[in-house]
Amino acid sequence: MSEEANAEPDREADADGDLSPEERLKRQRDDLQLLNQVMRHDIRNDLQLVGAYAELLDDHVDEEGKEYLDVIKRNTESAVSLTTTVRDLAEVMLREDAEPSRVSLDRVLSQQVEEVRSAYSEAVFTVEGSFPEADVVGDEMLSSVFRNLLRNAVQHNDETPPKVTVSATVDEADGVAEVRIADNGPGIPEDQRDEIFGKGEKGLDSPGAGIGLYLVRSLVEIYGGDARIEDNEPKGAVFVVRLPLCDA
Repeated sequence: MSEEANAEPDREADADGDLSPEERLKRQRDDLQLLNQVMRHDIRNDLQLVGAYAELLDDHVDEEGKEYLDVIKRNTESAVSLTTTVRDLAEVMLREDAEPSRVSLDRVLSQQVEEVRSAYSEAVFTVEGSFPEADVVGDEMLSSVFRNLLRNAVQHNDETPPKVTVSATVDEADGVAEVRIADNGPGIPEDQRDEIFGKGEKGLDSPGAGIGLYLVRSLVEIYGGDARIEDNEPKGAVFVVRLPLCDA
């Protein structure tokens, strides 16, 4: 290899080394913003086009072909959902000193249950009781917390049909609202429950599960709350989110 070929990486390294920490951070933020735009527009649009053409093929394939077509549709929908999660995570990382404010738990949770119910007609969603009319600490990204948990309860469920039960209560004494999203899926072993919220972990050995749950915990901790996993009975998992109540 020539000396000229070896010199180029060194010049690039020197150029990066000349950057101040503030300039380096700005470059990283600009790169993340660009990646977010590519994910939101180019990749998402291509995936939606694949999904649309897959729908058009319904009447043009035999029974064996339908099985393969269903796999294409299912994985395309999952990938589109993942682009939404990546967008939300990027927005969290790009925010500068955003302060949580007051959010209506009833409004946000009800909206997300209806949206995910519409997206997954094969699943059975049940709301236990009514959601409390309480304001919790949060912001516009709180909807992403519930959307990811509700989708996770369906996408990583091995039962037919997938069943998801949602409930919410308020503990005035502790000053918190608790949301419980239970499923009838395979459950999560106790020794994996903490690490499943970790960055890059893939819950249930399924692509995309890790980044969504990492986003959930990141946001909930920003709001001053916590998220955990419990066993469901007779099978499945319960994702529990506790959020501080806003002062009256």
